[in-house]
Amino acid sequence: MGFCTGMRRRPTGNRNGGARAMAAALSPRANHAFYGLIAVLAVAAMMLAPMLVLAPDASAAARTTAKWSVFGTKEVMSTKLAKFQKWTDTLKRYSGEEPEELQICKVTPTNQCHLARWRIFLKQILTRPKREQLDLVNAYLNKWLYVIDPVNYGVKDYWATPKQFMQRAGDCEDYAISKFMSLAHLGFPKDKMRVLVLQDLNLSTAHAVLLVELDGDVLMLDNQISTVISADRVKHYKPIYSINEDAWWLHRG
Repeated sequence: MGFCTGMRRRPTGNRNGGARAMAAALSPRANHAFYGLIAVLAVAAMMLAPMLVLAPDASAAARTTAKWSVFGTKEVMSTKLAKFQKWTDTLKRYSGEEPEELQICKVTPTNQCHLARWRIFLKQILTRPKREQLDLVNAYLNKWLYVIDPVNYGVKDYWATPKQFMQRAGDCEDYAISKFMSLAHLGFPKDKMRVLVLQDLNLSTAHAVLLVELDGDVLMLDNQISTVISADRVKHYKPIYSINEDAWWLHRG
């Protein structure tokens, strides 16, 4: 993600971090329209623009989790994911790559079998308590190197599959995506998980984390924080939007 921070990077100020984070996940066509709106609207008004009209879908309510009070914000749900092309493209790529995770892999100097080792790790922790699984997955994937997209892929913003992340490392949303898929393999319901794009108020930049609802609490897995904590404990993150395979939520307040 071209806008997110690393564990050891302190970016320069970015007053429009929230707006840029929203635009980064959109398709190129929607992205162009998005920045046209910024010229005449404040960020709050921009998020309510016609391009992103939210039409709550009652038929999707059974597939998606109840509203979360993430960092004290209010949220509005939509099942229209077409604008979030980077996310939907990542899901499509992963559906084709997933069978590779179960192939026999031989370690060589050029092939470290990260996918096979990852799936072995997940199998080893399959019977652990759910809360412990969150800690283990977060710690396991946070060991990967942080690499910004312009260096890694030669583009401003790229959302990676677990295979790409484990082979090439990645930035904030890549950690979150691999954690999402890891927990899905462990049996966590996908409608209880969301990738959250937010504004880090301390660093004045956008960032992405994974949120998981467990036992009535919303927990956060963050590549900048070594432990899994309740989202309620974090005061310097301002949510922009969250997303999973079925829907996305605009956060206000």
